[in-house]
Amino acid sequence: MKTLIVVIHPNFEASQMNKRWVDELKKQPDLYEVHQLHQVYPNGKIDSKAEQQLMEKYDKIVFQFPFYWFNCPPFFKQWLDEVLTYGWAYGKKSGYKLEGKKIALAISAGIDEQEYRASGKYKYPMEQLTSPFEITFDYVKADYQKPFVFYGIENDSSPDWIEEGVAGYLRFLEQL
Repeated sequence: MKTLIVVIHPNFEASQMNKRWVDELKKQPDLYEVHQLHQVYPNGKIDSKAEQQLMEKYDKIVFQFPFYWFNCPPFFKQWLDEVLTYGWAYGKKSGYKLEGKKIALAISAGIDEQEYRASGKYKYPMEQLTSPFEITFDYVKADYQKPFVFYGIENDSSPDWIEEGVAGYLRFLEQL
């Protein structure tokens, strides 16, 4: 079965890493369904029912986005608020529609990995910074997976580094 890749990038055309990931994923339509939220909803109005129906079709879902201001893009937070509703995603009469589905994050982080440590500039590891996502998806009984994070794109955007990110992402998806 295909993996659903939900891409949330507010400036996708200017992206180096996320755009390259999507280009590669689209070469394998038998394995990956790419769903770009900003393209589907350019006016920012999410069709919650359509999103819920889409989520129900897949057993593996990856949310792909750039990490900035130590969080996700605001449109992803809006999506979480509007799609993961009581009665569908959680609640005793919901049926927990995401229960058991593998859910992961694929994050491009501009800063180098060593800066996301207690001794680094940003003090906290990525695991801790992304813990609200883990709690959210655990709450709706999804099978939250450890995220894929590609670090350092701000400091090294060379073609070799970008291709290393593509190869790592594809390995991550194959093992999901």
